[in-house]
Amino acid sequence: MGRAGTVFAALTGAMLLVPAWQGHAVAEPVTIRSEYSVTLIGFPVAYASFVTVIDGRSYEITGEMRTSALSDIISKARGEASVTGKLTKDRLLASNFRVAYSTDKRAHRIGIKFDGGGNVTSATNFPKPKKASADWVPVSAADLRAVLDPLSGMVFPAGSKVCPRSLPIFDGQSRVTLHLTPKGVRPFRTKGFAGDAIVCAIRFDPKSGYRTGSSGIRYLRELKTMEVWYAKHEPGGFYAPVYAKVPTKIGQVIVAATRFGG
Repeated sequence: MGRAGTVFAALTGAMLLVPAWQGHAVAEPVTIRSEYSVTLIGFPVAYASFVTVIDGRSYEITGEMRTSALSDIISKARGEASVTGKLTKDRLLASNFRVAYSTDKRAHRIGIKFDGGGNVTSATNFPKPKKASADWVPVSAADLRAVLDPLSGMVFPAGSKVCPRSLPIFDGQSRVTLHLTPKGVRPFRTKGFAGDAIVCAIRFDPKSGYRTGSSGIRYLRELKTMEVWYAKHEPGGFYAPVYAKVPTKIGQVIVAATRFGG
């Protein structure tokens, strides 16, 4: 998916976290299972299932993604993701982030370690990135300070503004900022939730770790119609995405929660 994966991971990952996130420490571990669907121009292309465990003020999220039988005809993909960290007053702060996925016979792994305060201490990619081209924008030390991982960067506490908001995301190779601006309120219903969702437009703003001549980056930067819808999880007291749409060059991708807090 290239750098579009940053947007996809941020949107889908956030959908998976909120049902278990409590704003206070819990006496016993809490385990929540969630399921999600991804469609491209109306056809199912992927499914995801995640398990979130909250133990006191620490959290762990593990998940699996697989392409649909229809997508497997063209390209078969499987993936696993995990993130661990701590709960704070206003956000989830990751300590370790990991993604491992395969496309056909090619395996990929990404790992990020944080200092617990949003600063990256190390990042690994396998296979190693190819030699940087002349138009490559390198990631500086400043770009790795006060950043969010793609899975837990889009969860907001109740009482705070959902949008407008700017989110500094680092995915292991690229540093981007996702700018959210308000677009109104719309009804949303899925298993475990029925009510109004806050609609935000998304603007993709690459900072480093990309090629300036990349047509994919140029496409994402110029997009004006990306959206993410936020719903409030009452027991947890937080907002998280329940629906998102990301236009691509071959059609619109829809990410939707098929269960939210149920």
